[in-house]
Amino acid sequence: MVARVEWFKRQFSFELPIEMFANVVERVRGTPARLEELTRSLSSEVLTRRDGDKWSIQEQAGHLLDLEGLWMTRLDDFEARRDQLSPADLMNRKTHEANHNANPIEGILAEFRKQRSEFVRRLDNYDEELVQRTGLHPRLNTRIRVIDHIFFVAEHDDHHLARISELKRLFARVQNRER
Repeated sequence: MVARVEWFKRQFSFELPIEMFANVVERVRGTPARLEELTRSLSSEVLTRRDGDKWSIQEQAGHLLDLEGLWMTRLDDFEARRDQLSPADLMNRKTHEANHNANPIEGILAEFRKQRSEFVRRLDNYDEELVQRTGLHPRLNTRIRVIDHIFFVAEHDDHHLARISELKRLFARVQNRER
């Protein structure tokens, strides 16, 4: 298996042409369905099982939900023409404190779908001028456009969906050995 790059070590190249906006929006629009598909039919035991001290599948899903507020706040920043985008909590305190494993996955998935739908609804109403507005991304220390922000969200989604797939494969192998 090819090792995945840690999220905070990722390098980004924001060079998408503005004409790709609709494609990138479709990626983020589809994340709830992909997340639901990945977690469908998994037992609570598998959903909440950790790989050492790393987040469980359910915690990965909860983390995606936890960041929806940040993504929306950054849309507010672009709309208000703020020079710098709101910073993320790099310690992920919200996810660590949420105890997502104690809640039903159905609630996490439903709330994620609801919040992501609102995020995409806003994007669907953006015109070309707004899509090209820029703001300083605080962690990357580079100016990004709205389209770059959406690409960043899509990449973050895919990072966690890939980890969920990885955990499913790992736990399936472990389960097979335990039989």
